[in-house]
Amino acid sequence: MLDLSTLAVPIVGAPMAGGPSTPQLTAAISAAGGIGILAGAYLSPDALRAQIANVRARTDRPFGVNLFVPEEIPFDGEGFLRFREKLAPLAERYGVALPDMVEYTDDGFDAKVAVLLDEQVAAVSFTFGVPAPDILAAFTDRGVATITTITGPLEAQIAVDAGTTILCAQGFEAGGHRSTFHIQNDDREISLAHLLPTVLGLGVPVIGAGGVGGVDDVRAILAAGAVAAQVGTLFLRTPEAGTRSAHRAALADPQFTHTRTTRAYSGRLARGLVNQYIDDFTDVAPPIYPQINTLTGPLRKAAADDPQVINLWAGTGWRGAHEISATDVVAALDPAR
Repeated sequence: MLDLSTLAVPIVGAPMAGGPSTPQLTAAISAAGGIGILAGAYLSPDALRAQIANVRARTDRPFGVNLFVPEEIPFDGEGFLRFREKLAPLAERYGVALPDMVEYTDDGFDAKVAVLLDEQVAAVSFTFGVPAPDILAAFTDRGVATITTITGPLEAQIAVDAGTTILCAQGFEAGGHRSTFHIQNDDREISLAHLLPTVLGLGVPVIGAGGVGGVDDVRAILAAGAVAAQVGTLFLRTPEAGTRSAHRAALADPQFTHTRTTRAYSGRLARGLVNQYIDDFTDVAPPIYPQINTLTGPLRKAAADDPQVINLWAGTGWRGAHEISATDVVAALDPAR
């Protein structure tokens, strides 16, 4: 089974679903001495299998795959339609017809678990919750490490009790979606520095994630007791990433001065650079996932070149993202250099 302490460079490439995560990026991180985690969310089972094959064609180094754990909650139809009404003028500006209603989907979770059990990648990571103990046990029996992303000590205990073999402690500074176990939960906003000490004594290795802007942050995470640092934002400007051009440019644009969490794009909390869309819609966005994500998808696609509309996911260390290769990012984060 994967032993993170043996990585040449203690860097885990964060899964970044929705475009930035690519087989090229995953393979490059692993080949450089870290371990890349391919985003499996929003892919069909067949597409996921094809992307795994693509990674394997590029490197013989270990890599992982991430899935979103589904949670179906009672659908707030009135809240959904109120938010749709708020978005309507912006959608009209971009010629987008917003759907009147969106069905719940579990993103093909069970089918993708079956793919991963068959493919037996080195690690499978989970966001938004912990899967059933029998799923974790099935991976463990096959020698596949299981990584559960947590935002607080209670989630960590739940994950360890269920059988996860590694924890990923996600500090409040992390970019992209917060891995709170329940859609409607308020975020306790625990920083990585405060979170790590609360989860290190549970008998499993811990990855630290959140706010990495350079090698000094990696060193601090390791000094705090983590076995590796998970990094996403610093890979967004690499040529291997599938990041939109407008997103790449925004990461270096001085007009964007801070980040915050918002439900306005997906219905789940996620951290990104503050733009006009976040300013306009954060306070009115309901906690409805994945339906809000599906609702806003056509608008984000139509406005792909407008950084004031699209989601600019980024952690608090975003100023450390540069236009260099993924190999160079991993090398720059090597605490032994």
